[in-house]
Amino acid sequence: MDTIAELPKERHGTLYFFTGLSGAGKTTIGGLFYRRLKVKKNDVVLLDGDQTRPVLKDYGYSTEARIAGAKQFFQLCLLLTSQGIDVVCCSISMYREIRAWNRAHFPHYREIYLKVLPETLYRRDQKGLYSGKVKEVVGVDLPWDEPRTSDFVIENDGKETPEQIVARLERAFGLEGRNERVEEPMESPDC
Repeated sequence: MDTIAELPKERHGTLYFFTGLSGAGKTTIGGLFYRRLKVKKNDVVLLDGDQTRPVLKDYGYSTEARIAGAKQFFQLCLLLTSQGIDVVCCSISMYREIRAWNRAHFPHYREIYLKVLPETLYRRDQKGLYSGKVKEVVGVDLPWDEPRTSDFVIENDGKETPEQIVARLERAFGLEGRNERVEEPMESPDC
């Protein structure tokens, strides 16, 4: 039986990495992508940066702390993909070096950059991050290394619905109509 270290690269899962500033639609679009992929495949996990931050070691919010936290987060993603599990990840991952590390370490890596105009971000501002009252906001008073080599760039300013965007991604990644899901046999009750 294969161990994680012996699993051939072609059997690794894919990391679908949705990145962009806060309010770009990572959770909405990435979550919908995950739900549609989950219908097609058994081994799919969703990891959202907002939800995993309290679970992983809290490194804080300095540049060094954010890089350390991102490395830990993507090492978890690598552990899962190395076992053949697809991971849909939604995270700002604001540093170029983290995205470069991902490209170097994930055999099957898809980076989806949700690019949004500043006025759209201010209008959406569900968390109140762009109000001027919050400090240490990525893209406002913290640096943002805008992705330059993403596999897919989506301008998410409201011209397409999340469903249209996800359908477009499925076509681009060859997932449309593909179904690998295996239904587990039901156990028969003991008589």
